[in-house]
Amino acid sequence: MRPLPRRIPVLAASALAAVLITTGCSEIQQVSEGVDKAQQCLQAAAIVTDTVQKITPLIEDPAAMEKALNDGATKLGDLADKAANTTLKEAADGVAKDLEGLNVTDANSAVDAGQKVATDSVKWVEQLTAACG
Repeated sequence: MRPLPRRIPVLAASALAAVLITTGCSEIQQVSEGVDKAQQCLQAAAIVTDTVQKITPLIEDPAAMEKALNDGATKLGDLADKAANTTLKEAADGVAKDLEGLNVTDANSAVDAGQKVATDSVKWVEQLTAACG
């Protein structure tokens, strides 16, 4: 019986290493995607709470309040565009649309918008976090 050439064990070891690396890489990618999803979920909730904090002192400055609402909506829209999770994308787009729908043109509409955001922000955060679960 003739001994196997040295190349066969080396090729077999290389093939085994490639399989192990490929399997490990896919698991690392899955973990990375999970981390990205969790990070996006936290960012979405933070955008809502940040927007609430920004508009609260702006009740007497309708133009600044309108800008803060639009900035929050834009940030949520950007996050939705990058979201790998379809449910999070839809939730973030929905909240962004709600924020954009608040038109602040004078002191009365600023008070109304402030009250609506204060009331609905809890619901929005719940929607966003539920989309992540």
